[in-house]
Amino acid sequence: MAISLYELSVPAFERALTAFLAILDKAETHAAARKFDPANYLALRLAPDQFGFLRQVQSFCDHAKNASCRLAGAEPPFMEDKETTFAELRARITATLDILKAVGSASIEAVSDRDITFPVGANRKVSMRADLYLAHFVLPNFYFHLTTAYDILRAAGVEIGKRDFIGAMPGATPA
Repeated sequence: MAISLYELSVPAFERALTAFLAILDKAETHAAARKFDPANYLALRLAPDQFGFLRQVQSFCDHAKNASCRLAGAEPPFMEDKETTFAELRARITATLDILKAVGSASIEAVSDRDITFPVGANRKVSMRADLYLAHFVLPNFYFHLTTAYDILRAAGVEIGKRDFIGAMPGATPA
């Protein structure tokens, strides 16, 4: 049985975004237990030349939203990068999930063999066949930013692990 571009993208994005909402809860609980403002996490970064936590979250949301819309043949809605609190990050993730819910599998499968044109940087665009765009641009970028955001919180002492990162696995049943 062949797996569709929709199954490789939208449900995977939804699972990861939902899992990250629970990770944000654990980060706030961690900060409260140690009596500091969770906003301290927002500017943390793993290295001086990497985006901070806030921008990592914005980035993985953008990759999920933009890819799902582009794969469905639609223009992705613009989201301003204005979040400054955990509540606003939750709202961005929730808004991204709402956009994903509106993307139908048929719309993605209908354009699976066409080229997707997308911006790379501020002044450049490239085109890739839809399956290559998903496999070689979107998924690596989405998981890079998601993993980096997770790693920032983990390095800050938030008690999260692989199960938190993976979240609920669709179709998994106890054996």
